[in-house]
Amino acid sequence: MAEVTPHSLFTEFDINLFKSGKHYRLYEKFGSHIMTLNGVEGTYFAVWAPSAKSVSVIGDFNFWLEGEHQLNVRWDQSGIWEGFIPGAGKGSIYKYKIQSHHNDIKTEKADPYARRCEHPPKTASIVWDDNYKWKDNNWMKKRAKHNALDAPFSVYEVHLGSWKKQLEENRFLSYVELADDLVNYVKEMNFTHVELMPIMEYPYDPSWGYQLTGYFAPTSRFGYPEEFKLLVDKLHQNDIGIILDWVPSHFPEDAHGLGFFDGSCLYEHPDKRKGYHPDWKSLIFNYGRNEVKSFLISNAIFWLDQYHADGLRVDAVASMLFLDYSREDGEWEPNMFGGRENLEAISFMREMNEAVYESFPDVQTIAEESTSFPMVSKPTYIGGLGFGMKWMMGWMHDTLQYFAKEPIYRKHHQNDLTFSMTYAFTENFMLPLSHDEVVYGKHSILGRMPGDEWQRFANLRLLYSYMFTHPGTNLLFQGAEFGQSEEWNFQQSLDWHLLQYEPHKGVQALIKDLNILYKKEPALYQKQFSAEGFEWIDYNDSENSVLVYIRKGNDTKDDLVIACNMTPIPRENYKIGMPRAGKLKEIFNSDLKKYYGSGAYKNKMQTTKDEAWQFRDDSIEVDIPPLGLVVFKYS
Repeated sequence: MAEVTPHSLFTEFDINLFKSGKHYRLYEKFGSHIMTLNGVEGTYFAVWAPSAKSVSVIGDFNFWLEGEHQLNVRWDQSGIWEGFIPGAGKGSIYKYKIQSHHNDIKTEKADPYARRCEHPPKTASIVWDDNYKWKDNNWMKKRAKHNALDAPFSVYEVHLGSWKKQLEENRFLSYVELADDLVNYVKEMNFTHVELMPIMEYPYDPSWGYQLTGYFAPTSRFGYPEEFKLLVDKLHQNDIGIILDWVPSHFPEDAHGLGFFDGSCLYEHPDKRKGYHPDWKSLIFNYGRNEVKSFLISNAIFWLDQYHADGLRVDAVASMLFLDYSREDGEWEPNMFGGRENLEAISFMREMNEAVYESFPDVQTIAEESTSFPMVSKPTYIGGLGFGMKWMMGWMHDTLQYFAKEPIYRKHHQNDLTFSMTYAFTENFMLPLSHDEVVYGKHSILGRMPGDEWQRFANLRLLYSYMFTHPGTNLLFQGAEFGQSEEWNFQQSLDWHLLQYEPHKGVQALIKDLNILYKKEPALYQKQFSAEGFEWIDYNDSENSVLVYIRKGNDTKDDLVIACNMTPIPRENYKIGMPRAGKLKEIFNSDLKKYYGSGAYKNKMQTTKDEAWQFRDDSIEVDIPPLGLVVFKYS
């Protein structure tokens, strides 16, 4: 048997923190760490396997022979196995062979803390380190301003495998290629942030990354860990933030993954009612187990610390919050108070957010949460979950339902649009038109729009313009920004060829300008989460399907008046009551020729008249284009 030198990176304090669920930097201790010990080069390995009888490191350096390199178990009942293996180094491929106390079950597992994984379908871990030299110092110093809740936050959601492909070679773009192509495109489109669907290692392409096995490793599909750092770095150098999708809600049962890790339910909850997800056929973390809590929070911190991420969008929060999520009666057990809330998961989320914001006050955590669970984006000290923002799923659902209707029927459904304002300020809402809305037969966003070709594109431009002027931050999934016609297919590139056609080019130009408008006009972002930043002028004209509202900044001179016409009939000389007297100019119009609009309904600078209307002393008459939105500003 080859020698494993006894060695430990853990102090007694580390072990106490780990056992109490309060160690948030476990990646500095667990996993494989290249080092020199007593003048000998090699790698230190550490893994948590409390139910193990023995743990061996098997790999290409010992011909994958079990027992060649047996780790030593710690004496402190922490369940940690560790040791230094001379000669193992950068690029060594390995797994843990674990023999369990439970019926001598043997498992062969990838390292939960591995920094690099083999390219799927291979499943082993790779010893790795990199000394990447970051060049994003300017961004990191000022990102508190860019990531603030009163800053423009316009997000482009991307699935790296299908955003764009190298067609001649029929392959993904690499991290290095994306550091040019994607960064340049996002900058050209004027988005403030990119959100990446999970880039942590995952075995199965059709899961889109939401079934993770390598929680601490960027997927090897697109290159090396340091090349992913280059992509993040390039985004930052161009003043673009990066949000990473993070999945603490469930994990797959793949043999090399976290499931049944040491022959026992180690990471997953042992009770199937809390530990198995019927929708996704996956396992659910045991949020009440301190060591698991430490693992997950350390993972959140890892991406912010080691990869300079500007935030985490936390997937499937609703499935974590409720014990009866997707379960029939009898398939779940109430909590100690008789309720349906998962108290352990709620406690975990609060702790995770507190840990993240304590170490990184200049980032955002964003909850993908679809229920009316209260105070998701409120601070933990007042009983909230502590997220920075929450996806506004109700707005998305109601708005898409409304826009799918033929305009002639919309007058009966004006409430679908106005309803969002009754709860818009209960949370810090992000308005998402995400990947979930363009799959499984739902059609593309353009594909839901009614009417002939001109009307479909006008509807799409109106939808986006309404979205950008509605309170809250925004998220658009790739392809939506140029009117992708087909549903999203993760196996193929977006239909970039559509940009040779005027309607698609027009939508793309509109999104560029909406992003500029959002960044330029303080009224659209300074009070985006506050009722003080919004006021209706009129929501009662359902007969004409017209909505008029004010967006307000900190200074009244920045106020914007927005008028939407949800029908293909132009509203000429349409009278609007104004907040005050003054001159107004049109600063945005979704019907311009450059957007493939009619270009026939532009408003010249005009002065308000001293004529009372809509309970206001002053008014103006404007032209609102067919299926169009116009923004006015006092000058």
